[in-house]
Amino acid sequence: MNLAFAYGRFAALVNSLLLVLLLVPLSGWEPANAQSPPVKIAVLGDSLAAGYGVKPDQAFPVRLEAALKAKGRNVTILNQGVSGDTTAGGLDRLDWMLADKPDIVLVELGGNDALRGLDPAVTEKNLSAIIEKLQAAHVTVWLAGMMAPRNLGSDYVTAFDGLYKRIADKYKVPLYPFILDGVVQDPSLFQADHIHPTPAGAQIIADRLLPFATKNLDDAQAVHRSSHP
Repeated sequence: MNLAFAYGRFAALVNSLLLVLLLVPLSGWEPANAQSPPVKIAVLGDSLAAGYGVKPDQAFPVRLEAALKAKGRNVTILNQGVSGDTTAGGLDRLDWMLADKPDIVLVELGGNDALRGLDPAVTEKNLSAIIEKLQAAHVTVWLAGMMAPRNLGSDYVTAFDGLYKRIADKYKVPLYPFILDGVVQDPSLFQADHIHPTPAGAQIIADRLLPFATKNLDDAQAVHRSSHP
């Protein structure tokens, strides 16, 4: 056997392998354990999001994040709930919230507007301004609806309850119709003030929101893939 010839073939093979290894990173290769950054979802909300009367880890945004992660979703939920906040307050602090660069914002506001008997037209105007500003910043918007207390009269109830769907249709944003769905039907799920959910109530909100969030995460990612082939 010609040892010089055999060695030459071996050296050529080694050089070829080294060339492949050097070129792979230039072709966009990433380690198998590399992970995309989490999708950042901010909840722009009031005391329901803030978790008034419950421990911080019992608020529904925290519970929702845990539920999404349990489903294998790589998300971080930023709880931007402020107790007592109205739609006007949410609009005022929108720039501050956007500094966190969320990918998605769930707008959960309006309950305090109704509790104060504010003009539904003003609530609608404020929510519209919030959505317009978020969309101008290329942030995906989800909207959570609220219902007015029934003791405010049928005219007020009709005007207030209907504004969320009008806004969702106008701006083409996903609507979760009623943030207290599954809670308001059971008085035992409210604290003594009959306004704020107990920890069990907050868990129900998160559980009910989970299918909505997973579906719209899928939809948002599909849109992103189609626009970035």
